[in-house]
Amino acid sequence: MTADTSDAVLARMMALHPKIIDLTLDRMWRLLAALGNPQNDLPAVIHIAGTNGKGSTQAMIRAGLESAGHRVHAYTSPHLARFHERIRLAGTLISEPDLTALLDECYAANGGENITYFEITTCAALLAFARTPADYTLLEVGLGGRLDATNVVDSPALTLITPVSMDHEAFLGDTLPAIAGEKAGIIKRGVPCIVGPQDDEGLDVIETRAAKLGAPVLAYGQHWHSSPERDGMVYQDETGLLDLPRPVLPGDHQIQNAGMALSALRHLGCDENACAAAVTQTDWPARMQRLHNGPLAETAKTSGAELWLDGGHNPAAGNALASVLRSLPKRPTHLICGMLNTKDVRGYLAPLAQVADSLTALSIPGEANTLSGAETAQAARDVGMVAQDASDVRTAMQTILKTDPTARILICGSLYLAGAVLRENA
Repeated sequence: MTADTSDAVLARMMALHPKIIDLTLDRMWRLLAALGNPQNDLPAVIHIAGTNGKGSTQAMIRAGLESAGHRVHAYTSPHLARFHERIRLAGTLISEPDLTALLDECYAANGGENITYFEITTCAALLAFARTPADYTLLEVGLGGRLDATNVVDSPALTLITPVSMDHEAFLGDTLPAIAGEKAGIIKRGVPCIVGPQDDEGLDVIETRAAKLGAPVLAYGQHWHSSPERDGMVYQDETGLLDLPRPVLPGDHQIQNAGMALSALRHLGCDENACAAAVTQTDWPARMQRLHNGPLAETAKTSGAELWLDGGHNPAAGNALASVLRSLPKRPTHLICGMLNTKDVRGYLAPLAQVADSLTALSIPGEANTLSGAETAQAARDVGMVAQDASDVRTAMQTILKTDPTARILICGSLYLAGAVLRENA
């Protein structure tokens, strides 16, 4: 078995449970016990839940902590191009030999029992983090919070809940309070919780949960504020005011995400230099990312077009993306979109219908739960967009460039599509 690559072990892990998503912690506790309970030996944990902005907020916290000289583990999902992106050990993506050995060890310890792919790979990440010296561990929730596989740390240093909105209703509930309750499941007794902008009904649920556990809440609009200011941003809390550059990740929603990251950094005792690094040194692909290099980017550039990539996939993400597009210099904008059949496609596309000239829909390559291009195109037409479908990204680009050679082309709708594009454009 040791001759296998990580891809081979990961493929075997996919067969350990019939469902991709099955929210419970029982299987996690069993395997973690077999591995010696590595979750109890992690460097200080910062646990992040929410519907949108988890990954961006985590990336900004990591940039700030690393600029201050700290060694930082980070766990995120899903990956884009390679699984290794999910596990960052003390600042460096896990190596292929280390990943393969860890996966092998977890597969053997599991003894053929039922366990989901996300659960067993999360156990591998926790094992890696426990064995590698670092100062902090950043854990991003995969889905929900209360029953998510990452929710196995009794006493994190800090929890964060980014904006909560409707998503994954089949697993988390079909009302905002129900979903907020699942996200609030990461709050721990006495552990401070930083809360991003929320609808009132979601905030009520979060604050009620925190009060029951005696967890101090640091909420947007009450304990900290962040807002755009000319060409920069302003952050303020009880410690004082910071006048900072705009985040390198585009969009006003990233100023809110930056506010959460800055609140976390200030709570952890970081100085203004670390806070500035959080907004200026963040690298987080597929969040309104301009592609400059690679074969797809070169095709666009040769024609005089722009090529952008974003992985947002729910109505809140559609609103944020539409806002970003409005803020860019005016230019004909054409979307290439692929979505999963578990998403609110029309809710995502409706705000984009106001800013895009057309949409070309695709099936997401290699994804069993993809909507067909024809289905996504019909959803786009339902919300008033000019839409067609195509077989693949390159064909879609060529069709757009024939009629609008200097267009702004945005590939969007799913992180899984974004990953396929990054692999093709490598």
